[in-house]
Amino acid sequence: MDDTLKQVYWTQFGAAIDMLGNAIKACPDSLWNTPQQFWYNAYHCIFYLDYYLSEPKDFLPPEPFTLSEFSESEMPPRVYSKLELLDYLDACRKKCFDVIMALTEMSAQKHWTNEYRSYPMAEMLLYNMRHVQHHAAQLNLLLRQNNFEPPRWVSRA
Repeated sequence: MDDTLKQVYWTQFGAAIDMLGNAIKACPDSLWNTPQQFWYNAYHCIFYLDYYLSEPKDFLPPEPFTLSEFSESEMPPRVYSKLELLDYLDACRKKCFDVIMALTEMSAQKHWTNEYRSYPMAEMLLYNMRHVQHHAAQLNLLLRQNNFEPPRWVSRA
């Protein structure tokens, strides 16, 4: 894959990840574990960021995280701390960079497939980026609705 295109993918995907991280950092303790589930929305996003960057059949999140996200009726076994989620996000940020920089014409066309989706990896990266940005926006809205200042827009990683 063209180096310019890889750089564009990274600067925009990295910016979306940075915006998610900034929203998590901006969340006050008083909002972390409320019925609005700030922590859970952040966790859900990071879990799927990791999953969509992985080979679906081999995916296993790092400890202490579980596969509970694959169950509609199961929540994670406990509330994860801000530090745990930020560490997980940092690992996913590095993984995302590595995946993008390793793209070739062949790997960009290889399909990422699970029971719900089958997209070329180049498209899956865009899908994943949109998912991250969607949840970053949700978290910023939760901050605003609770009278907290949301972080600023990040243009590029």
